[in-house]
Amino acid sequence: MPRGGTPEAALRLLGLAARAGAIIPGTERVRLAARGRGLHFVLVAADAAANAMDKLIPLLRARLIPYVVVASRDELGLAVGRSPLSAVGVTDPRLASRLRELLGGSERAE
Repeated sequence: MPRGGTPEAALRLLGLAARAGAIIPGTERVRLAARGRGLHFVLVAADAAANAMDKLIPLLRARLIPYVVVASRDELGLAVGRSPLSAVGVTDPRLASRLRELLGGSERAE
């Protein structure tokens, strides 16, 4: 069980982050942001296409960007007021930290 909260609470916080302009929606945009600076956390949809995961996860690991696989594409998109999304990046470090707490940490290569 996640520490400090639930996936539902995390999705609500993700919606606040979206309204604050602190997210990057979509796999391709997240991949571009991961190559730069300022991406602090990524939520990846559990039902994302294998091809998308194969391109995104190794990049996040290589760049040491924390991520978590959570929710569905529909749920991620709905949380940020968009159509289904396979990935959402968080650019605000405080929001990223709180999301990590709510989701029980992150999956990350050591």
